[in-house]
Amino acid sequence: MKIKQFEDKNLAHYSYAIVSHGEMALIDPSRNPQPYYDFAKEENATITTIIETHPHADFVSSHLEISNTTGATIYVSKLLGAEYSHQSFDDGDAIVLDGITLKSINTPGHSPDSISILAINEDLKEEAIFTGDTLFIGDCGRPDLREEAGAITASRADLAKQMYYSLRNKLMTLPNDVKVYPAHGAGSLCGKGLSAQNSSTIGDEKTNNWSLQAMSETDFVNELLADQPFIPKYFPFDVGLNKKGAKNYAISISKVEKREPITCSGCASSLNPDITIIDTRPQEQFKRSHLKNAINLMNDTKFETWLGSIVNPDEKFYLTAENDTILKELIERSAKIGYEQQIELAFTVDFGNTEMKFFDSEELRNNEEAFTIIDIRNLSEVKTKPIFSNTLHIPLYELRERTNEIPLHKPIIVHCAGGYRSAAGSSIIKSKLNGTSQVYDLSEAVKTF
Repeated sequence: MKIKQFEDKNLAHYSYAIVSHGEMALIDPSRNPQPYYDFAKEENATITTIIETHPHADFVSSHLEISNTTGATIYVSKLLGAEYSHQSFDDGDAIVLDGITLKSINTPGHSPDSISILAINEDLKEEAIFTGDTLFIGDCGRPDLREEAGAITASRADLAKQMYYSLRNKLMTLPNDVKVYPAHGAGSLCGKGLSAQNSSTIGDEKTNNWSLQAMSETDFVNELLADQPFIPKYFPFDVGLNKKGAKNYAISISKVEKREPITCSGCASSLNPDITIIDTRPQEQFKRSHLKNAINLMNDTKFETWLGSIVNPDEKFYLTAENDTILKELIERSAKIGYEQQIELAFTVDFGNTEMKFFDSEELRNNEEAFTIIDIRNLSEVKTKPIFSNTLHIPLYELRERTNEIPLHKPIIVHCAGGYRSAAGSSIIKSKLNGTSQVYDLSEAVKTF
């Protein structure tokens, strides 16, 4: 048995291929199926099996496309309510993959329909457990994403209780040397304290993972529910999309790329002013010149997450970048969360009809009271490290809906923790206020306060 782990660093997502004597099973594949086809070719293997541990909230899976292309069978829990052709895969069910066995274990907690997959090798030894979003390295899955999404919904408290027993009655009973392969690592919003390690063992997690320590159900539930990260706007949308199965990745991408782009500053007048512009250029370029009402969401490792946190799942947007190579990459990254079909037009831009003034941070240092300071960090960051004594806290993921709360009698300064989010936040406020107040981005200078 050969196990190959694939990593999408931007979404902190792990997917897997298991190969045995020319047969290949895939677990939780990401949106672009090509890496799995390439690996199958390298191994001279046929993809026969695709397993989804649950309908993912943070990325779009290619399970349906791979099945349609290769004829592989998709296996999911019957509780998922999948709207595509599939085989149910729950407690007691097993797949024999030319010498190895893959057993399903129902492990509700992150979602009601979560399963883990136990791999048993040719010597009948329990070798690895693929835990999806149930057990991470150093943490377990958050229980608050399925209160309003999916075929089965459940309260966060009920799911937290289910997680307590899934971990103790299902996963902790496995031998200590069983390898643990999760669906996510550090940086994922599917948990709150994930390790940077990409794998572990049951024994190591029993020792080091807080969620596997001896504690009462009540204490576990309280700890699990406390201080979970925010839920991006796109999460419920992706649950529904994965339940149906996404469209062909390459075809969907090509439809965006083939639309006729704008190529001159005069042509910009043809854009619909009611459609949001996502300008991904570096903030220095954006501030010097950009299209009116654009949001500066820079090309960074968390582009997908913030795109899906700022833009609604049913909202059209224009996507702009500094060159064609970056533009193509960002179209593909938008597709990872199922947002490519919302791109009204994608084009490169090096012009604009408005600017944002650069800010001298010494003005703020000398007289904080002269400004309205907007802190757009997450609540946990604000609690852990207050920066200014008198601020209005509106997290970035809520900012577009709450700009009406911002006082306009002083110039406005926007800050985050390092400068990336404040570029987006200041541009959001500037576009919403439409010139009624001067808006500044404190940017990286926040680190000096």
